Formats: sequence, C-alpha cells, structure tokens
Amino acid sequence: MKILVVDDELVSRKKMMKIVSEFGQCEGVINGKAAISSVKTALEEWKLYNLITLDISMPDISGTEVLTTIRKLEEERGLDPQEKAKILMVTAHSDIDTVKACVGKCDGYVIKPFNKEVLTEKMKKIGLL
Repeated sequence: MKILVVDDELVSRKKMMKIVSEFGQCEGVINGKAAISSVKTALEEWKLYNLITLDISMPDISGTEVLTTIRKLEEERGLDPQEKAKILMVTAHSDIDTVKACVGKCDGYVIKPFNKEVLTEKMKKIGLL
C-alpha cells in the first residue's frame, strides 16, 4: 500500500506516519502545495496512492481545496473508482460544517487526537484492511 500523509503540524504528521507506515510505504508532506505536487507525480508515473490522510486546516491551501484538486486530477487522468485514492480527512475541529464540506469527495474523517485503533478501524471501514 502506498500512503501520503499531509499535515503542516510536525507532531501530528510524525504520529500519523508512524501509525500508517505499518501498513505500507509512507511519505509525509508539510502542506497542500506539496500534497498536490506529490499526487501529480504519482499520477504521471502511474504509482498511485492507496491512502491519503489530509489535514483540513493548513496555512497555504485548505485540506478541502486540496481534496477537490486531487479528485479533479484523478478524474482528468481517467481513473476508475477503484483506482482512486482513499482519502481520510484529519481535523482537530469536530464541527459539522467542515466535515460536510468533504462529504462525497472523501472516504471518511479522523478527529485529532487519534490513535492506532481509530485509524485501523477507519481503514477497515473504507476497505483498505
């Protein structure tokens, strides 16, 4: 499994990477621009991500905008639904509006603070485990 962790907060990014690296090859990026760049490269090289954990609140581009861009890039590449990355939005806000903005585009969400059990359960729920 190929995994991309997107979080501007170092501690959260390292924690997420430590947990998900048990399930596959994992890389982490610090912001939305880097996430979009990584996804573009993966699509060009046909080395697709299976899972992307995407922080909603980032300083450069919001996670919801990054999510929309990733889905657009996958669409442009002509990916079948099963080829598209499973995307889990990660948020410290449990407010319903943020989550609603992602519905239909993402596969689920994780509220900080998270742990291995929560992530394992989410990954099972979206069919990755």
